[in-house]
Amino acid sequence: MFSRLNLLLLLSSWLSMILFRSVQGADCKPGCNLGHGRCDENSICRCDPGWEGELCDDCARMPGCVHGTCQQPWQCSCESGWTGRFCDRDINVCANQRPCQNGATCIATDGEYSCVCPNGFHGKDCELKSGPCQEARSPCKNGGLCTDDKGYAAELSCRCLAGYVGPRCEVNVDDCLMRPCANGATCHDGINRFSCECQAGFEGRFCTVNINDCASGPCLNGGRCFDRVNRFDCVCPPGYTGVTCSDLVEKPKQETRSQNWTPSYPRVTLPWPEHTLDGARWNVSTPSHRNQPSSTRLLKISVKEVVTPQGSLLTEVQVIVLVVFGALTLAVVGLTTAVVLRGHWRERCSRCRCASQPDRRAKADEEFKISILPHTVPDRKKKLNTEII
Repeated sequence: MFSRLNLLLLLSSWLSMILFRSVQGADCKPGCNLGHGRCDENSICRCDPGWEGELCDDCARMPGCVHGTCQQPWQCSCESGWTGRFCDRDINVCANQRPCQNGATCIATDGEYSCVCPNGFHGKDCELKSGPCQEARSPCKNGGLCTDDKGYAAELSCRCLAGYVGPRCEVNVDDCLMRPCANGATCHDGINRFSCECQAGFEGRFCTVNINDCASGPCLNGGRCFDRVNRFDCVCPPGYTGVTCSDLVEKPKQETRSQNWTPSYPRVTLPWPEHTLDGARWNVSTPSHRNQPSSTRLLKISVKEVVTPQGSLLTEVQVIVLVVFGALTLAVVGLTTAVVLRGHWRERCSRCRCASQPDRRAKADEEFKISILPHTVPDRKKKLNTEII
């Protein structure tokens, strides 16, 4: 029953499609192959997949077909002289294209060819001369390219890949030679690259970035965080302490004392040492008297003398040398002081003499003037006085 119903549906759809095409074909463009396409509302011929052309009467060749035709869609039937899946191989390639060079013999087989090269030449078309690279059989290492000017150079040379040097590209360049890693990081050389193994607290390609240890907010209770290398410091607010400011500061306990309380101090005896040395070592200990009260306990102090490996602080020869140098130093200081005082006294005396010499000269001049005057000068003055009167 179900199969009959499907058959009826298929027949009805086929009949409706034929009727639709016949109705459209009346108004379609003349010559349109309705078996390979249909007409749209604008009376334009629209081709089905696999067909092409203005009238939908040309089959579509297989994509990539070069020298071929088709009788049905997606075919590639090769033309004369061509072969291959896409009809792109010339059967007479040796006669038509002559690919072999330098007198080589061309052999064609099913659209493919090969060249038999004469002595001294090589390559697919015998275009390369057998130079140093061919004779050395690719001497360049680590992927280096051998060049010899197509065989005409006297010596070969190697064109090295990045990261290798040397005549035959045999040396790997040490990329850690310039010490690119910072902050004590370890450099690992690679092929045209390097990697840095960073110390704790640093990151980045060159280990130059200091990891922010304060990023996680380790300081609690409003503490201020300061980043360091692989650590952090917290400045805690008042009332908190600890590495992360998580501990409360304990307040000192105040002891309750009675009004009649009097402090008691232990009695201390300090024995005087027999020898006072710079290396003396004092040993203070308190003898334990469990049965005695705290007020009668004694503090015991013992003095031990630290002796040098020679047995004494200074030897006799060293003491004599110190005394001699001390005496010489005192003598030099005394002589220097005497010389300075003597020069100072002489300078002072010379100043005093210079200051007293003008008074003496004035007195000598007056005496000289007095001695020159005659003794009759007073009588003459008397006469003059009487005359005037």
